[in-house]
Amino acid sequence: MLRVLCLLRPWRPLRARGCASDGAAGGSEIQVRALAGPDQGITEILMNRPSARNALGNVFVSELLETLAQLREDRQVRVLLFRSGVKGVFCAGADLKEREQMSEAEVGVFVQRLRGLMNDIAFPAPTIAAMDGFALGGGLELALACDLRVAASSAVMGLIETTRGLLPGAGGTQRLPRCLGVALAKELIFTGRRLSGTEAHVLGLVNHAVAQNEEGDAAYQRARALAQEILPQAPIAVRLGKVAIDRGTENIPTRDRLEGMAAFREKRTPKFVGK
Repeated sequence: MLRVLCLLRPWRPLRARGCASDGAAGGSEIQVRALAGPDQGITEILMNRPSARNALGNVFVSELLETLAQLREDRQVRVLLFRSGVKGVFCAGADLKEREQMSEAEVGVFVQRLRGLMNDIAFPAPTIAAMDGFALGGGLELALACDLRVAASSAVMGLIETTRGLLPGAGGTQRLPRCLGVALAKELIFTGRRLSGTEAHVLGLVNHAVAQNEEGDAAYQRARALAQEILPQAPIAVRLGKVAIDRGTENIPTRDRLEGMAAFREKRTPKFVGK
């Protein structure tokens, strides 16, 4: 297969609103890169917290929330791809060591922020999770919040909270049944079962499973190829297609829909304009 040269821009942290300085990019747990050349329109979010295997801590969540808020305003983002900068790990889930230091009230606030984060990943443009390693608990919930998932066959994933006396608290109890059906979702959550990328693909939890390569980024490479397939398509049509699937066609805010409803009320023939 012919590989098209992709021009890469450097990773960068997005500037926090109201801050005078970002600090070094290498110190940021969330970094962003917009691809150029034939891949222009693909933006990558790099999760880079190696000391905690990309666990969802306060700083990590805050930076990711801020990043998503700023990217949401950028109409140049046609596909958003989540990947890891930590080899062998996508996201290890909630930072339980950090959570142990929180009061009960603080835990409640943090869980609400996690839920808000997963809702924010429901981005206007298509989102893809490139799972080249472990995606456990909140890490799998993050991937489930994306539209599409690509995994290395050797990746390990699961909503394992019940094995630790917890429940999936960031939307997994809703998104997993939507993905796999209620009975299978219950089985996986009740047992806390871990699945390989291959097993997840058989069940339909991930769109593609690929053999891992020496660089450890096979899922990322396949996810980027998938993003390249989306790029040539009409961006508004793709976004509205996502709205139609996620919310139902009755919510698509087009002028033609409003005209059709008005024509029905007024008992006349609608005049559609294709907008």
